Amino acid sequence: MTCELIPGLPEELALECLTRLHFSAHRVSSQVCKLWRELIQSKDFYYHRKKYGFTHKVACLVQALPAESGSKPANQPRYAISLFDPLTRSWERLEQIPKYPDGLPMFCQITSTEGKVVVMGGLDPSSWEPVKDVFVYDFTTREWSQCADMPSVRSFFAAGGVEGKVIVAGGHDASKNALNSAWVFDLKQNEWSELPAMREERDECEGIVIGSEFWVVSGYDTESQGNFKSSAEIYDFGGGEWRAVEEAWRVRECPRSSVGEIKKELIRWGANEPAVRVGSCGVGLGNRSLLTGSAYQGAPHSFYLSDNNNNNNKINIIPDEEFSGFVQSGCAVEI
Repeated sequence: MTCELIPGLPEELALECLTRLHFSAHRVSSQVCKLWRELIQSKDFYYHRKKYGFTHKVACLVQALPAESGSKPANQPRYAISLFDPLTRSWERLEQIPKYPDGLPMFCQITSTEGKVVVMGGLDPSSWEPVKDVFVYDFTTREWSQCADMPSVRSFFAAGGVEGKVIVAGGHDASKNALNSAWVFDLKQNEWSELPAMREERDECEGIVIGSEFWVVSGYDTESQGNFKSSAEIYDFGGGEWRAVEEAWRVRECPRSSVGEIKKELIRWGANEPAVRVGSCGVGLGNRSLLTGSAYQGAPHSFYLSDNNNNNNKINIIPDEEFSGFVQSGCAVEI
C-alpha cells in the first residue's frame, strides 16, 4: 500500500497545500502522521518553500530581560532570544536553553541557517567561565538540541551560517590570545572541520555572510588590544581560500553587532541614524531592516523598521515593555 500526503489529492497538489502552511503551524502539522513529520522536518521541504516564496525573514535578538518584579537590581542583566516578525510586527520569546534556564551565556554568538537558530560559546552566567557549547533551535519542533562542542574555547569570535553549515573564525582563547584559526560546523553531520587559517589574528571581530562569502570584519591582534583594524578577510565557500580587503571598516571602531549588509554591500548599522547611534545593532530582513540602539549613552532603547530602498522611510516600533530591553546582538532567520 502507498500512503498519500492528503487522501484523494495528487501528491503534487498535496505538497503545494502543505507548502503554504505558515511556519507557526509546522509543529502541530508534523504530529498529524509520520509522513507529514518526515516531510515538514526535511531539508528538501525547507528549500522547496524557499524556492516558491513561502519562507520569510524574522529577526532573532539576544535581548536583555526585564528585571523580575520585586527583585533587587542585578549587576548583570539576564538575556534571552526575542523574535520579531516584520510582517505582523509581533514579538515573542523563544524558550530558554534547558542547560541555561536562567539566561543565555553572556556574549554568546547567534547565527542561523536553513531556518534554524544556532547559539555558540559565551560565558557561563553563573561562573563567568568560557563555554564551548553549541545549541540549535528548530522552529518545526520548537525545541533546542545540544550539538557537538566547539573544538576549543573561543570568545568574541565571528560567526555566520549558510546552507546547513556554520563557520567561526577569530576571537580569543582562554588565555586572551587573539586567534586567526577558523572552523566550520555541519549541522546535519554534527561535525566540526578545520579551515585554513586567516592571514591575521582578529579578536572582537564580526562575521557576516554576503552571497557565497563569509566576511570577518576588523578585530585586533594580541599585542594591539582595542586597536581595531580597518581591514577584513573573506572566505569564499566555493574557492576555499581567504583573501584580504583593506579599508573595509573604520579604523579603531569596534565592529561588534554593527556590521550589516544591504544589496550585497557591507554597511555600518546606525551610521546614518542618530536615534540608534549608541549600542547600535541591526538585522537585515530582505527589503527592510530592524535597527536598534540609543541616541546617546543612557537614553532609552529605540527600534525602527527601515526601508532598505529609502533611508528616509522608517517606522518607529514601540514594543511592549517585555521586549524593550537592550539588544546585544541579532540575526535574521528565514523560516
